Amino acid sequence: MQKLLFAGVIWLLSYGGLLAQSTASHVSGTIRTNTGEPLPGANVVLKNQTKGATTDAEGHFTLEARAGDEVVISAIGYQTTPVKIGSTSTLTVTLQESASQLSEVVVVGYGTQDRKNLVGSVSQVNAEEIKNRPVASFDQQLQGRAAGVQVAANTGVPGDGIFFRIRGTTSINASNDPLYVVDGVFVNNLSLQKITTQGQSNNPLADINPADIESISILKDAEATAIYGARAANGVVLITTKRGSYNSKTKVTLNASVGQAWAPKLWDLVTGPEHATIINEAWVNDGKPAATRPFRPVSEGGRGLPEEQPTYDRLSDIFRTGALQNYDVAVSGGTKQTRFYLGGGYTSQQATLRTNDFSRASFKLNLDQDITDKIRIGTSNIFSQSNRTNARVGDGPQGGILQAALHTPTYLPKFNTDGTYAKWAGFDNLDVLINNTDMHSTSTRYIGNIYGEYDILSNLKFRSSWSIDYNDYNEYEYWNTLTNRGSASKGLATSSVSKNTIWINEQTLSYRQTFGSLHTVGVLAGNTFQGNVSTQTLAQGTNFPSDAFKQIASASVTTSSSNRNQYNLASFFGRIDYNFARKYFFEASLRADASSKFAQGHRWGYFPSAGVAWQLKQENFLRDATFLSDLKIRASVGWTGNQNGIDNYASRGLWGGGNNYQDNPGTVPVQLANPELKWETTRQTNVGLNVGLFNNRIGLEINAYSKYTYDLLLQVPLAQSSGFASIYRNDGEISNRGLEFAINSLNFNKSGFQWNTSFNIASNVNRIERLSIPVDASYATERMAEGQPFHAFFVYKQLYVDPKTGDAVYEDVNKDGQITVADKQFYGSALPKLFGGLNNTFSYKGFDLSVFFNFSSGNKVFNNNRFFHESGGTRDDRRAINKNQLNRWQKEGDITDVPRVMTIGNNYNLSPTSRFVEDGSFIRLNSVVFGYTIPKAILSKVGISSARVYYNGSNLWLVSKYQGPDPEVNVTGNPTTQGYDLGTPPQPRTAQFGLNLTL
Repeated sequence: MQKLLFAGVIWLLSYGGLLAQSTASHVSGTIRTNTGEPLPGANVVLKNQTKGATTDAEGHFTLEARAGDEVVISAIGYQTTPVKIGSTSTLTVTLQESASQLSEVVVVGYGTQDRKNLVGSVSQVNAEEIKNRPVASFDQQLQGRAAGVQVAANTGVPGDGIFFRIRGTTSINASNDPLYVVDGVFVNNLSLQKITTQGQSNNPLADINPADIESISILKDAEATAIYGARAANGVVLITTKRGSYNSKTKVTLNASVGQAWAPKLWDLVTGPEHATIINEAWVNDGKPAATRPFRPVSEGGRGLPEEQPTYDRLSDIFRTGALQNYDVAVSGGTKQTRFYLGGGYTSQQATLRTNDFSRASFKLNLDQDITDKIRIGTSNIFSQSNRTNARVGDGPQGGILQAALHTPTYLPKFNTDGTYAKWAGFDNLDVLINNTDMHSTSTRYIGNIYGEYDILSNLKFRSSWSIDYNDYNEYEYWNTLTNRGSASKGLATSSVSKNTIWINEQTLSYRQTFGSLHTVGVLAGNTFQGNVSTQTLAQGTNFPSDAFKQIASASVTTSSSNRNQYNLASFFGRIDYNFARKYFFEASLRADASSKFAQGHRWGYFPSAGVAWQLKQENFLRDATFLSDLKIRASVGWTGNQNGIDNYASRGLWGGGNNYQDNPGTVPVQLANPELKWETTRQTNVGLNVGLFNNRIGLEINAYSKYTYDLLLQVPLAQSSGFASIYRNDGEISNRGLEFAINSLNFNKSGFQWNTSFNIASNVNRIERLSIPVDASYATERMAEGQPFHAFFVYKQLYVDPKTGDAVYEDVNKDGQITVADKQFYGSALPKLFGGLNNTFSYKGFDLSVFFNFSSGNKVFNNNRFFHESGGTRDDRRAINKNQLNRWQKEGDITDVPRVMTIGNNYNLSPTSRFVEDGSFIRLNSVVFGYTIPKAILSKVGISSARVYYNGSNLWLVSKYQGPDPEVNVTGNPTTQGYDLGTPPQPRTAQFGLNLTL
């Protein structure tokens, strides 16, 4: 009996223990990342309940739960993980990073941040995805890759200038280009070119080898950019180059590719007989006697009948298949205290347009050394030399190599009957230019810095750095006596040497601390001192003894000049960020800049910003929404400044020397002072939404922004009676409002097959809000005026061609019965309404395929080639005629938009007209990359770590209504003109085969 009683008591106690265990128990544990680090802020929630806990700074948590319960552990940027509680009351769980970009470390101003913690709007581009596109500069490789970033090539010549805008155009005379920062060095992106290539300018960013770039961050809203203050009104592009890794063996990587570039379909020009027929028709339509028409039998004093005229294809002479070569080698690695990266590269690109070649040799050295556990030093260095053989491409007949091919009538012969070069009206003989153009330039560049860091405390760091961007640009041209320019002066030589130096000294003090498990605070303070010095020496010689002598020392007449410019900038800045429980984020910054470009009292500009973000997914009411991996809303406001692009002494009254008075030297006033000139300022607000779905297999980002720029730095014309042509003053306001949408998705991932998609689209509405006087662009087709967008075309609007008379009918805006200057009106803009890109990548068992499209919609292009080609006979032997002229009105009842040909009246003498303003929308198959990675089992036998062979094709397909080879063109690098096509070579199509090796 006692034994039974004892057994019953033991059973009851055991049962009670089980009851206690099943009703309430404390479970504790530690959550770590896949790298073994503790993960603070992770959510541990009982499944299907609201009860939960958040991990502290050490990744620890405590939660009331029962054996058999299931907890769901989640954190932004990591895969949600369910865990069933067993008999133990202590858990250790490792979370794996999510497949989405939320776990990326993103480079921001003066530091890095986890993407999941970002408050500002930042787009990051993986350089590995774009580096093999065969263009000379990394900025062109960014085309279509980031929402809200518009990139367009001005020409198809490698190394030429790029149109690059982040969230619209904000200025008229000041720069609209973003700030480029390479490893903390502010680099110059303004061309040093002085010898003209007909409006085009070379791109200094082509001096940087894309193969050395690790990642590119594009800072777009004011919260992200305001830390750069006066430099950041147009956004910031942060370039991080490759570095070695600590405690890693030495790795050698090689990349080699060869290929070809060729021109797409070119312009359609009429044959010799067709040209002659049109000229004769215009002669008769002008009311002149048919018996005296130009193309009639030679026996009657004419040039021969139309059908007797020859046809010469000059476009095939000037365009070629260009060779592409690229070779890169890098060595990287590190020990416990040292890491290094050495890179060398050579690229050579022949333009499809003859005599235009680009080549670059580069060397990269990055080195970091831990002196002690608290002190480290390092350096980043880029050495490069870029060589170009140039040609005049664009506007202007003298020496214009594409103009000579494109605009010379097809019936004119290449040679005279005696075998000498034929002379053409207005243009050089094309064969003369092909064989005798001698223009070349060399850019020698060093971009580098040296830094030191000291960990004062574990969470307090001091950093100091010195940086320099030095560019020596040497260019030379010689025009021999066979060319029009050279024959007029018995040989013409020009030499220009330009040097530009930017030096920067910078100090920062950064602090970051987590208090308890919920509060994290970061503080940054710093200062920057920057100087910029540029010099230029130009010499010119004429009247050479013969074309065998090309150096200026051989000329009997020489002239020369030199100049020097400089400005300085002093800056102080600070930033504070705070987050509570990784749910509520706040960030604010302030920068003060003082520029020597402005007068006393206006040199200092103050540029603040603030932003907040709310991570809704961390809230209890969304923790159980398993389909939702991330949900964050953001908002920011801030101010940034602009002084780039204006003269270094814009506010000062200037005097110039060298003016002769009766053979004596003297001085003369050359610029009127404006002591009230001050900073151009942009205010920007941004609201953003980030969404992650289905364990972040789908990531969405939406941004809406409003930018308002006031106190525009504008060069305003003055009355002639003042004695000055213009003056810089603050005049005008411009707004930009837009939407950006980006989506990244993992569409399929099973059985070794993976398919990813990324898509972005953006819309920007630009408007000039205030401008005291309209400003005409450099080619008089665009006008900037209140209420209109930037790059708005200002033309006579052609309504139709009268079917009875064949005459063009234009809109009489003021209804006075005449077509005069007062009837010009705004007609579309060169700025697109929508633009973006679509990329699909596929991989399967070593094979990979990437297909990337970019697009633009709603933008207009002024086709000035058509203006000259559809001249209606007004230019006869001075201009070619295109096939569209064959659609002209010829008899009553003809329905067409091409008027009857004649050299009098408004049909072809009125300019500019809307007839040549065309839709510039396009969809381009930007690149196709197909590769195969050789299995490691094969490679290990020959000591190779990895190997990949690939094909890369670019610009293989284009859909556009534009009546030219390529709508993505611009005749000039002048920022006030965009979408103006004249003598501009199209972007080439290319095919490359390459090999990547890692040893």
